[in-house]
Amino acid sequence: MPAQVLILGIGNVLWADEGFGVRCVETMASKYAFDDNVRLLDGGTQGLYLLPFLEEADTLIVFDAVDYGLEPGTMKIVENEDVPQFMGAKKMSLHQTGFQDVIATAQLMGYCPETLLLIGCQPVELEDYGGGLRDTVAAQIDPAIQIAMDHLKRWGIEARPGQSDQSLLADASILRDAYEEGRPDADAACRTGDDRFFPVAD
Repeated sequence: MPAQVLILGIGNVLWADEGFGVRCVETMASKYAFDDNVRLLDGGTQGLYLLPFLEEADTLIVFDAVDYGLEPGTMKIVENEDVPQFMGAKKMSLHQTGFQDVIATAQLMGYCPETLLLIGCQPVELEDYGGGLRDTVAAQIDPAIQIAMDHLKRWGIEARPGQSDQSLLADASILRDAYEEGRPDADAACRTGDDRFFPVAD
């Protein structure tokens, strides 16, 4: 039986470059089709809710924005036992559960995928609510996907031009094109939250 492969993008598209991983898997799903043993998933910020997907996978590829302390836009590839350590390098905040915890829990429960590949990109900006990917980070989407494709080919998994199952991706309203076209420009946008819910002074 072919190995079960999970290709996962994690992060929060509402916070600028934190959306890198989600945008990678979204783009990959729009360009390539795979056999049924390969699943593409927008993991967003679901945290421990991702555990059932890891339980079914033999191989896990993760796209993510990771704060390695490197030059913005720098790509870093980490494999297997080193992945949990580098997932912990990510800048953490209240709106996201650390994926390091997900991997640690899967290991404790005895069903962490045997093969792990983290394709990480150093963000330019994380603290920009409502902002999109910065150009430096967006430019790394295609190179990141190519890294994943090279590993898949090495593992004997072929991709075809086309589209993957879209059912595990984000709602169409927040896919990258719709999100970027629908939000106000940087001068008009509120960067500290949703201003519809701010307290009103008496």
